[in-house]
Amino acid sequence: MLSKVLQGRTLTQALETVSLNPSRRGAVRDMAYGALRYKGTLEAVLSRLLKKPLDDIYTHALLLAALYQLAYTQEAPYAVVDNAVKAAPRHLKGLVNAVLRNFSRQREDLLDAAQQTPAGRFNFPDWWVEKLQQAYPRQYESILSASQLHPPMTLRVNRRKTGIEAYRAELRAGDQACRQTGETALTLDKPVAVDKLPGFAEGRVSVQDAGAQWAARLLDVQDGMRVLDACAAPGGKTGHILELADAAVLALDADGGRLARVQQNLDRLGLAAELRVGDAGQPQAWWNGRPFDRILADVPCSASGVVRRNPDIKWLRRPQDIAKFAAQQAAILDALWQTLAPGGKLLYATCSVFPEENAQQIKGFMVRHADATLLALPQELGDGQLLPDDDHDGFYYALLQRASQAPE
Repeated sequence: MLSKVLQGRTLTQALETVSLNPSRRGAVRDMAYGALRYKGTLEAVLSRLLKKPLDDIYTHALLLAALYQLAYTQEAPYAVVDNAVKAAPRHLKGLVNAVLRNFSRQREDLLDAAQQTPAGRFNFPDWWVEKLQQAYPRQYESILSASQLHPPMTLRVNRRKTGIEAYRAELRAGDQACRQTGETALTLDKPVAVDKLPGFAEGRVSVQDAGAQWAARLLDVQDGMRVLDACAAPGGKTGHILELADAAVLALDADGGRLARVQQNLDRLGLAAELRVGDAGQPQAWWNGRPFDRILADVPCSASGVVRRNPDIKWLRRPQDIAKFAAQQAAILDALWQTLAPGGKLLYATCSVFPEENAQQIKGFMVRHADATLLALPQELGDGQLLPDDDHDGFYYALLQRASQAPE
């Protein structure tokens, strides 16, 4: 499975090709995530243990997975080596055995040596490290470090069905410690399966990062408004909007399969929205001409702010991808702006930390649209760029208001 990621597939796509029972599937997934999280270090180690690069992608991936287990887990070394040798192609069993045993003998020296390169130290591609260093010269190391952590599990309490203090008391009664990280956000000290959360099936709580929970709040939806949630899947923000106001929401997404997840989330919450398959950048195909009072433009992006949840992303992205995303985002923004009512508000949102997709994108939009005003955000959000930390992932928000009258 890891070999498929090395060939360009996402980890989600690779998992879909593997037929395993649930417990085994979880173990394989965890191992793949771990190997990808530390791939920079593991590649640096492997390059020192091999006389020349391996042409066999499967064996390369096998060695990365085994090295991850030896370096970062409590698995018995003899079992890791034995299993890897058994899984290796016949003509490479000796090489696999030698590489892994040599690592065990030189473990500390090899791991220390791996820290001498940016990729080995930070576990990100060199271009990614350089890009963050240019954008955030004082913060790039903390961003990279936070992006290596296991992501927090944060809940969004549904205020229609319970209060945050009442739900926090329920968690405490079940020995589930947490801390409040937002108006309706509770971050668990230890992640748990959703079926262990009180009232999850009944929609009293959802899983949503504390940073993502800002979107519905910033949109400032009032009862009776017409709201467009563009690029809505999987529906976390759609549900949150409807928890906060009785609004007529159109949830739009270009992927019908992903839109089905929006419906599942709304069903669990006991809420309703109109769902439609459509490209946010092509409103002529789905818009009936009635303007929206509020628009959430949670646009496709590099996902550089949530990479700790999807460690394959950092190895699959290429520098040129950022410009492609920026062009797509600009096209969507310009298209959606025409569907916004005079005086209405559009919230631009990404889960990126790259300026080209965020502040620079909005700067260009403001030049193109004289009828747009960039509104101030709450003090906690500063300029709208949230960087990943212990409490939340990386996000960007910009709240735009359309003039009530066309500019002269």
